[in-house]
Amino acid sequence: MENNLLIIGAVFIPFLGGILTLFVGDNRLQRYIGLAAAVLAWLCSLSLLLTNLDGTPQIYRLGDWMPPFGIVLVADMLSSTFVFMASSVLVGGILYAVQCKDKCVTHPAFMALFLGMEAGLLGAFFTGDIFTLFVFMELMVITSVSLVAISDNRLGLEAAIKYIFISSMGTLFLLLGIAALYATFGTLNMADIANQLSDGERPLLARPAAVMLLCAFLLKSAVFPFHFWQPDFHTTAPTPVHAVLSSVVVKIGVYGIIRMTNLLFLEEADFIQNWLLVLGVISIFFGSLGAYRTYDGKRMLAYSTFGQIGFILLGIGWGTDLALIGAIIYAFNHAFIKSSLLMLFGIVSSNTKTKSATLDEVVGVGTKLPWIVGVLYFLGGLALAGIPPMNGFISKLALVRGGIDAEAWVTLGLAVGAGALTLMYMSRTWQLVFQQKPNENTVKLKDEGGDSYLAPALLIAVCLGLGVFASPLYEVAEKTVDQLGEPSIYIDAVNPVSLEASQ
Repeated sequence: MENNLLIIGAVFIPFLGGILTLFVGDNRLQRYIGLAAAVLAWLCSLSLLLTNLDGTPQIYRLGDWMPPFGIVLVADMLSSTFVFMASSVLVGGILYAVQCKDKCVTHPAFMALFLGMEAGLLGAFFTGDIFTLFVFMELMVITSVSLVAISDNRLGLEAAIKYIFISSMGTLFLLLGIAALYATFGTLNMADIANQLSDGERPLLARPAAVMLLCAFLLKSAVFPFHFWQPDFHTTAPTPVHAVLSSVVVKIGVYGIIRMTNLLFLEEADFIQNWLLVLGVISIFFGSLGAYRTYDGKRMLAYSTFGQIGFILLGIGWGTDLALIGAIIYAFNHAFIKSSLLMLFGIVSSNTKTKSATLDEVVGVGTKLPWIVGVLYFLGGLALAGIPPMNGFISKLALVRGGIDAEAWVTLGLAVGAGALTLMYMSRTWQLVFQQKPNENTVKLKDEGGDSYLAPALLIAVCLGLGVFASPLYEVAEKTVDQLGEPSIYIDAVNPVSLEASQ
């Protein structure tokens, strides 16, 4: 369907909601406006995903200019699935922020920045123009950096400055790749670039562009060796922001890599996938061991993200349809698991006077909280470790099936073995926080309560539901991979005139 307004709604409702909050003086009203905007964007994303199930991509041409000269937003199965995943978690993040007691949440620009980050993220998933992808990603970076800079954590400003400099390296890679593609093909439209690359000829700058884009996406997803910015930046972020950064914002790199290997650079896909396998295995072990040995609960979950992204890269790297289905399911489920666990650890730290997530300062804090918080964290740990009946088990099972289908016995064996590390560090923190008695010399509890557990409870319920009723998500992932296997569907939907001219 052409000019589907739901696409515009999903991207620009949060943007307009953010602008509206700047004209509202009451902070509580700002939060509810933000929640309403996020829910409306979620409804648009849900409608788009349901509409896409018939296999026909939805598009919106900005200004009604025809591609490849005009900017086009494309909602195919891949982008619709990722947008639905992201918008769902963002609703949870804003719901947490509505009831969060951090001082930074009362900042007049907090909700506007949060909604701006959402608009940038969803726009990056939808855009069919590679330069507009850069614009949306930079909007996402600027707003997230600003949110970390105003954090209650005294190290937030330092972490934000570090990231803005490191992010500029990713921006440089991305811009150089975009420049190389434009100099070669005279277009920035991804469908048009893919159509020109499909003839088998490789101009001089095509492969260097692929390398530069791959580096940019790896940095955005904090994949080893581009990971070094993530622990400080994510750990110092306010809890509702951290819950989004480590669960869905890092997925923009995963999305970009899938587009590269299944739309733009089909001939170079084998080369890219081989590197993804190497980096995926390294990331799994580096992230898991880092999570096990770190001193801070939020930092542990940030390191854990390295490892979980590594599992997703293996699915993409194996390259078979079953493996890619596993990667998409893993990416989708991980978003809900990680965001809920970060919120739960935020609840724990919000009940201490220092608001610290340092393990020494939160030992036994969980014993002073409502029992439901410990149960939710236990279920989230099971999900992250891939134990039934949680959705993490479905993710691991789908990925194992993909590895068997690809006959990648070595990397599959390493991945399965590394799964035990996840169980070890999640068990360790659950025992420290929710089983041991607090040490009165190091643990300083607040007299009043901390943040609400409503948002993480809803997300954990989704994790349980996706584990018990796994068929709908599997069918969506299967339809997504089927559509990715036919790049002409995307190309024809975006720019049928270009496709006809080449035939």
